[in-house]
Amino acid sequence: MDASEVLATIERAAPREGLPIIGPKKGAILDGVIRQHRPSTAVEVGTLVGYSAIRIARLLPQGGTLTCVELDPDMATIARANLRKAGLSERVEVMAGDAKEVLRKLQGPVDFVLVDAKKDEYMDYIRAFEPLLRAGSVVVADNVRVFADQVAEYLDYVRNSGKYSSSNIEAPLNSDGSVTDAMEISVKL
Repeated sequence: MDASEVLATIERAAPREGLPIIGPKKGAILDGVIRQHRPSTAVEVGTLVGYSAIRIARLLPQGGTLTCVELDPDMATIARANLRKAGLSERVEVMAGDAKEVLRKLQGPVDFVLVDAKKDEYMDYIRAFEPLLRAGSVVVADNVRVFADQVAEYLDYVRNSGKYSSSNIEAPLNSDGSVTDAMEISVKL
């Protein structure tokens, strides 16, 4: 099984299993950011079953690495299995634990971060990983429209701190496109 087959399998299973994966439309935006910025070291906060981890890891250059942080140890186990099926487990480490603690233990620099975990903790996450970023590092935060009230402090920070150039890209939340969401893409200055 290759990465695209594993992604398709997860996409089919997600609706019936109630898995809030980013899905193919937001995934295409994520792919575009990865292709544009070409990170070699990446971090994902909130891995769930590994869908976005597969999308990120398959686009990293030779020798590139992805560190995933997932609170639920059972989901971390599933993510590892999906990454193994996709042939990407050698470049990805999945760590189970509270991201606020795990992120503080990571070594930098980090070129890319995807934040898609507890929405009311986005600000805590950026405080934990920000010391690992360098000029040009990219941070993508998912669900910033649907959970705007919970991520308001985070959005204010990336948009107004003077530390980032930040933009907002609309994307459908669900597969039928009936709910509009957004991703915030912030480049460290």
